[in-house]
Amino acid sequence: MILTAGAPRARTFGFALLAALPLLAALPLLAGCASVVPGEGGSRPATVAPAPARPLGTPRPYVPRPSERPGAAAQPIPATPLAPLPAAVPPPADATTAVASGVIAGPDFATLGVTAEQAAAALAAFRISCPSVQRRTDTSGLTQGADWTESCGAAKNWTDKDALAFFTRYFGTVQIGAGTAFVTGYYEPEIAASRDRRPGYDVPIYRRPADLVEVDLGQFADDLKGRKIRGRVEDGKFVRYYDRLAIESGALEGRGLEIAWAADAAEFFFLQVQGSGRLRLPDGGIMRIGYDTQNGRSYVGIGKLLLDRGELQRGQVSMQGILDYLRADPVRGAAVMNENPSWVFFRELTGPGPLGALGVPITGRASVAADPKYVPLGAPVFLSLDRAEPNGLWIAQDTGGAIKGANRFDSFWGAGEAARALAGGMAARGSALLLLPRASVARLIPPPLPAQ
Repeated sequence: MILTAGAPRARTFGFALLAALPLLAALPLLAGCASVVPGEGGSRPATVAPAPARPLGTPRPYVPRPSERPGAAAQPIPATPLAPLPAAVPPPADATTAVASGVIAGPDFATLGVTAEQAAAALAAFRISCPSVQRRTDTSGLTQGADWTESCGAAKNWTDKDALAFFTRYFGTVQIGAGTAFVTGYYEPEIAASRDRRPGYDVPIYRRPADLVEVDLGQFADDLKGRKIRGRVEDGKFVRYYDRLAIESGALEGRGLEIAWAADAAEFFFLQVQGSGRLRLPDGGIMRIGYDTQNGRSYVGIGKLLLDRGELQRGQVSMQGILDYLRADPVRGAAVMNENPSWVFFRELTGPGPLGALGVPITGRASVAADPKYVPLGAPVFLSLDRAEPNGLWIAQDTGGAIKGANRFDSFWGAGEAARALAGGMAARGSALLLLPRASVARLIPPPLPAQ
């Protein structure tokens, strides 16, 4: 997910905030956001009327807008994944980092069957990440800043056409914990929106509010290092920030926080899950927005809610199937969306993008979101899954609010119809290996003692 962040999308969500669920059935809903495009010439259909006024304190009604149908998720191309490497002992149930989960030496990179095209795309993404990787503190415990010096120095002038040799020379492979991987997908959605409020465009896209405060708990207790919370100060007390229902009920209205207005609340909901996206304006122009922060509320996957209630079946729990459900009954749709208390705030992007959690542009079919407690951001990742499309070499450049744990990844597919179709239904299982600088591998896995 682009959490730009980008991430965390959350994305940053780290698309974002795109999103991810902890269960197979729910995760596809994080994978994409359907495109909604105005009528010819960039104008809205003449039948669209302004949304009716509502008293503050009541939830915003969901008014579906005329749009393209979300389309079908891409049909999976089956593949046979490599089995995870056997672990001498099961990973500890209470492990919270890669090192605590256990690190196992993997096979030589040259034996993994990565294509020259995949390696070239990964090398280009790795090269972009290097400045951030060398400055960043690795919370996984796997690498130290100096470990990246040799590979990053070589990457500057290494030719992409010989990328396979680059990864073979500078990296070793390791498996984290059990090595069983689960991978979903996200992409950069495009939805209809306007910079100013007008008939047919009445869903606010908010910038970061000045009263949203982020607190680093590690400043108060050593055992809380790395943990942050968000909230606001009210009557001298630190309280939780407004949830989605409160925001939809007008908690932020009248403060001038709107950077744009979306045409369809469900389309914008999925853009928040992704963490960044493109706004197609009435005049045909494009405005890019990226994750700025989030309200501090936990993400709740509505796909899992609908699955558990029997309102959707497993084959319907994709971004496309959930959009159909929301639009079929606007009252029900608004209520379901408000059960996810998380809300993402955006900023306009004027440079390259979308941006990932490293603060650098992410690349379709080359970047993945990962949990930085288990994967050093910037590290290459090899995926071998039961679905062929995401198999191969990726670079961990993003994070996501629901991308948590070892061997949990969210693959980024870029923008456009093909990316939406792939991301919208992506859910693959198999195994994963991390590529780490050889200095890191040598420190983590000392060579065996010679036989006596």
